[in-house]
Amino acid sequence: MPAVYIPKEMKIELPQLRVKYKDIFDMKTFYKTLQEWVLEYGWKAYDGSAHFETFYGERVGKGDVKEIWIRWRMKKKAVDAPFTYFLDFDYHCIALISTEVIIDGKKIKANKGEIDFNFQATIKEDYKEKMVKHSLLKYFLDLFSKRVYRPNVEQRKKELYQEMYILQNFIKQWFKLKRYLPYEEVHSFQDSYAFPSHLKT
Repeated sequence: MPAVYIPKEMKIELPQLRVKYKDIFDMKTFYKTLQEWVLEYGWKAYDGSAHFETFYGERVGKGDVKEIWIRWRMKKKAVDAPFTYFLDFDYHCIALISTEVIIDGKKIKANKGEIDFNFQATIKEDYKEKMVKHSLLKYFLDLFSKRVYRPNVEQRKKELYQEMYILQNFIKQWFKLKRYLPYEEVHSFQDSYAFPSHLKT
């Protein structure tokens, strides 16, 4: 849910997507890679900066085992349309410990544990905000929503949904998880620092 209040009649929530991974990976590199992806797709913090982390919580247990919660809240304006998109990331890392792996004869520092990554997109219909405040246009809001803006809303929902699936695919590719695409990419543009035990290096 976005960190700002959006009235129910102006809000369209897309289904929540999730990626879960439990094995060896580099948390710091994953964090930075995801940050680059978000900036590349034009997402910003609510104040317009690139600092979209709104919450970081860490609990350290026995043996330096960590449990981490991270929240990112972002938004961007739709191109040539009266809509604002909101994107919420929720990370939850469980039993995260430091470890080392040997890849191609080199020792690499990494983390071992489980990451549960949830994300959800929301569309705010900005045109309704202006129409509700107008003394005459507020009576035509229902008509405008159903007849004039409906095709545009459906198109924007589809575009944002596709972007969310691109993100989910990107994360799965980074973690070297199975993706259900009609094609298989040979090599990722971003180097992966996930070392699943079911794949031989």
